[in-house]
Amino acid sequence: MNFITMNMVTMFYLIASVCFIQALKGLSSPSTARKGNAFGMIGMGIATVTTLLLILKLKSMSTAVADGGLGYGLVLLGVVLGGGIGTFAAKKVEMTKMPELVAAMHSLIGLAAVCIAIAAVSEPSAFGIAAHGMALPFGNRLELFLGTFVGAVTFSGSVIAFGKLSGKYKFRLFQGAPVSFPGQHLLNLAVAVALVALGLVFCFAPGVEPSWTPFIVMAVLAFVLGVLIIIPIGGADMPVVVSMLNSYSGWAAAGIGFSLNNSMLIIAGSLVGSSGAILSYIMCKAMNRSFFNVILGGFGGEAVAAADGAQEQRPYKAGSAEDAAFIMSNAETVIIVPGYGLAVARAQHSLKELVEKLTHKGVIVKYAIHPVAGRMPGHMNVLLAEAEVPYDQVFEMEDINGEFGQTDVVLVLGANDVVNPAAKDPKSAIAGMPILEAYKAKSIIVNKRSMASGYAGLDNDLFYQANTMMVFGDAKKVIEAMVKAVD
Repeated sequence: MNFITMNMVTMFYLIASVCFIQALKGLSSPSTARKGNAFGMIGMGIATVTTLLLILKLKSMSTAVADGGLGYGLVLLGVVLGGGIGTFAAKKVEMTKMPELVAAMHSLIGLAAVCIAIAAVSEPSAFGIAAHGMALPFGNRLELFLGTFVGAVTFSGSVIAFGKLSGKYKFRLFQGAPVSFPGQHLLNLAVAVALVALGLVFCFAPGVEPSWTPFIVMAVLAFVLGVLIIIPIGGADMPVVVSMLNSYSGWAAAGIGFSLNNSMLIIAGSLVGSSGAILSYIMCKAMNRSFFNVILGGFGGEAVAAADGAQEQRPYKAGSAEDAAFIMSNAETVIIVPGYGLAVARAQHSLKELVEKLTHKGVIVKYAIHPVAGRMPGHMNVLLAEAEVPYDQVFEMEDINGEFGQTDVVLVLGANDVVNPAAKDPKSAIAGMPILEAYKAKSIIVNKRSMASGYAGLDNDLFYQANTMMVFGDAKKVIEAMVKAVD
């Protein structure tokens, strides 16, 4: 392996880092998202191949006893298994399951950080951290502590988020409603203080060999803290949680990168960590929430509890898919608000067909996207992109909110909290949350399976307006009926 030098490794890592930066730039817009994905794949390919060559080079330079090729075999096994599982998951995953897949990937990154930290603490000389017979430096101990702490929190928190997003597990911690109990915040604080104390003990412990007891207890408590900070968060805050865990996974990777002196891990982890943090801030701003409120309380917990009780029966107007098709066919302008119900029904392709027929009749149709619609940031954008909806028809909330008052018809498909006028009520649980102002339109058509409340657990006043017509049923079947009814 003499053909590859450390300077070449650094150069290839730098090229991969530039690709990752270009990937983030490309993913900032739907029109360049495919190019951004391509840059990301190229960058990861370069980083992976370079790392494999680096391992082979370091192995050939090692004076340690040969392991009969076991190390090479394990590395190749990991590449084959990981690549195979990733390929299979990417091909089989449904759009409605994409948030769960993202949460699962975050959990694996966190677990990988913990496993690497354990290996480095066990055999620091194998990672070039310290020579045999020398104490593990304080700086490396601090890096390993932080990497383990963040990685463990990311792993257990992502597992809970996966269960909440899935919604198919009966285990209480995996249910969408917030889980709270007396003294919860004090317990979280106590666990966090204990974690810091154990980390300091690990970092300052004298002797050549690192102390395993504080390290292991700290790791276990970090796993527990990850569970504790996610269970009180309700379903309405899941987009923030997904982006937050994305940020955590990046910082965990960067922390381990410092310990291993791996510039690629440091750069890639920092990019993921910082972009995830910025996205979390954007999500919180879109919900009129602070990041600490999300972490400390969970969204809509009181509203969900209230929704479990008896609700006042209010009159509403219901119609058929044919009625809705007639109204839209005779309109000049239509705005479509997609929500999670559209993703569940996999109705994006049928919706595109409906829009094409309406456009052919001279109706101006636009899509309005709320930043937290769906179960993760950008969920609706990805859904529409999969159906190849033209980008110039898709508008973000701040760009289209001013048009609802002049719009003839708004078609709400499976959305709830993001169009709830209760956000305008200072006493509401979602008070101040920016919404798509669909209630201002001349006519409103809402497709839902039932009158059930959304993730925030609040009744939606939009459904009871005099100019609103409810069309009940599976979104795909309803939209297909609309397509047939449009002349």
